[in-house]
Amino acid sequence: MKAHGIEVITRGVCIVEGCVLLCHGRGHDNTYLPGGHIEVGESAASALAREIKEELGVAASTGRFLGAVENQFVQKGRPVHEINLLFRLEIPGLKPGTEIPVAEEWLDFRWAPLESLADANLQPQVVRDVVTDHAADAGGVGWGSSYPSDRGC
Repeated sequence: MKAHGIEVITRGVCIVEGCVLLCHGRGHDNTYLPGGHIEVGESAASALAREIKEELGVAASTGRFLGAVENQFVQKGRPVHEINLLFRLEIPGLKPGTEIPVAEEWLDFRWAPLESLADANLQPQVVRDVVTDHAADAGGVGWGSSYPSDRGC
């Protein structure tokens, strides 16, 4: 969903055996949490389940809301402002060491150890704090922003 040029995206934090599931466009080195845009008329949680079905071809269930991350960047020469809503994500049968199904030809997925999220080039950088806090069971809801004057979780 786009509102006044702001993209609203739902993303899933799927942590299994100390690793988090990451997505990336083929040919790109940055990674991000799986998910996608929320469509008009659907909730953020149901949009996440739909996106996982589209991207991986498997059913998933969303859990509790973990936080929100505001991000700005330039893509193909145009400024982008997005709000990412992060939820706990469960994908039955999917774990590190097993093949990750891919249903969209432009995407790939991989597992990254929680302690190596910086090495995985997880974007936006501030999402790492929300993921790390969740993995540590720090509780609460996280907030992060890529705007330099508004960082924090």
